[in-house]
Amino acid sequence: MSATLLGSIARTTAPQTMLRRFLALDAVVTTGNGLAYAAFSAPLGRLLGVGQTALFELGLFLTAFGAGVGWLASRRRPPVFPVKFVIEANYAWAALSLVSLAVWFEPTAAGTVWIPAQALTVAGFALLQQLALRSADEGSGAQ
Repeated sequence: MSATLLGSIARTTAPQTMLRRFLALDAVVTTGNGLAYAAFSAPLGRLLGVGQTALFELGLFLTAFGAGVGWLASRRRPPVFPVKFVIEANYAWAALSLVSLAVWFEPTAAGTVWIPAQALTVAGFALLQQLALRSADEGSGAQ
């Protein structure tokens, strides 16, 4: 992905700002999903074909994870190691979401659409964050 395209998505060419914006977007979406999963675990579980308890627990986890990502986004210069952890966790989440379709869950039609869609969204966040982190590292002279 070119720096120009990445900058246009983030609406800035400042690498640290770009990284912070992608982290913030991830935090808002993740926390929002987590709150919805926790608050509405019974109806969403029925809609998606995922157990209510599993969805509630995922919701609590996502809410906490999203808050942590939000904290990173609030830093003037997000620390590299925690950002790398977020990126790797997002890639792992995307992969496990797809595996869950075949191994753990018996999703409804809505779940069969939703689970891969959210997996692709999370993988997209990871990719944008990874590219922005690389750009920020290059801008600071770090290798």
